[in-house]
Amino acid sequence: MGFGQAVKHVFSNYATFQGRASRSEFWWFYLFMIIVNTVLYIIYFVGLSGSQEGSLSPLAIVGGLLLAVWFLATIIPVIAVWVRRLHDSDKSGWWYLLVFACGVGGIVLLVFALLPGTPGPNKYGEGPATA
Repeated sequence: MGFGQAVKHVFSNYATFQGRASRSEFWWFYLFMIIVNTVLYIIYFVGLSGSQEGSLSPLAIVGGLLLAVWFLATIIPVIAVWVRRLHDSDKSGWWYLLVFACGVGGIVLLVFALLPGTPGPNKYGEGPATA
């Protein structure tokens, strides 16, 4: 699965927490998220640098609003693709709650995301390449 196809697939399955997500789908989507977040943060911080003491510049306000809207628009698909990625390695989506464990949880989730999925079907469905 390529970059555009992965992004399209994640957003077309916006709130789908069932099924499986391949490593390529997951990591291409995360690259897309990093690129968009970086652009939005650049807009925000450029706006902050042009702000006068005690007030925000219009660019900082627009950048902050764009960041807030982007966060709200993508929180569900981000969680959904994480759950589907965990399903690919035959783990429950509830493992995603490790994100709230200080430090260690994020490392464990990163390892789970890096590991290959189970070949063939598992209890969460067919493999992502055949689905």
